[in-house]
Amino acid sequence: MKKHIAALFAILALASCSKEEKKGNLEITGNVKGLKKGMLYLKKISDTTLVTLDSIAIDGDSHFKTAVDIAEPEVLYLFLDRGQTTSIDNSLRFFAEPGKMNIDTDLETFYAKAKITGSKNNDLLEEYKKVKSRYTTQELDITVADMKAKLKNTSLPEAEVEKYNAILKSRYLYTTNFAVNHKEYEVAPYVILSETPDLGLTFMKQVIDAMSPKVAASKYGKLLKQLYEERKKTETTVAMK
Repeated sequence: MKKHIAALFAILALASCSKEEKKGNLEITGNVKGLKKGMLYLKKISDTTLVTLDSIAIDGDSHFKTAVDIAEPEVLYLFLDRGQTTSIDNSLRFFAEPGKMNIDTDLETFYAKAKITGSKNNDLLEEYKKVKSRYTTQELDITVADMKAKLKNTSLPEAEVEKYNAILKSRYLYTTNFAVNHKEYEVAPYVILSETPDLGLTFMKQVIDAMSPKVAASKYGKLLKQLYEERKKTETTVAMK
């Protein structure tokens, strides 16, 4: 009888361990509607390499929950492994913050229609992307026209070239102003690094000087200052030759 009781306690202990919730200062819940079976991988970039923070198996229930530790707000990636598929919509970039976040999306439009809540930095990043898309759409239209012109052995009208340069300049100015206006958030240096790393040094210095002490000491704040110093040194050297 004692042996049976001991065996029962062992089974219960194993069951308890298997259901133990993951712990961390960032808790992510979510739902991938339509996903019956597959894997989700939570990753981050470390020294230019994608590193897996956690893997989540989906089997029957499309809802998921995980928790990891992050040192500060930073961009993470949620990758979907659907198994055999030709879809390229398998990666979701978001700006994570310690606390509770939720990601609601679906199998068919994993990235395009994802709704993410719980992060102010991510809210700001989405705001930035909406405005930026207006500029990039205009830039793309002119780029396509330029390609068509080259196929016909002709050149794009000078007015269109000037229009393209004006749109590009406006996008860079918008990015600079966005970063300065949101200097209290880590998204500020991030948008410069990810969207306009070739921004003029004067404008880049303006963003760096505006950053709050907390943001300046963050991962992206340090990387932006490093980029600025490297470019400043290189461009000064070139100018002296």
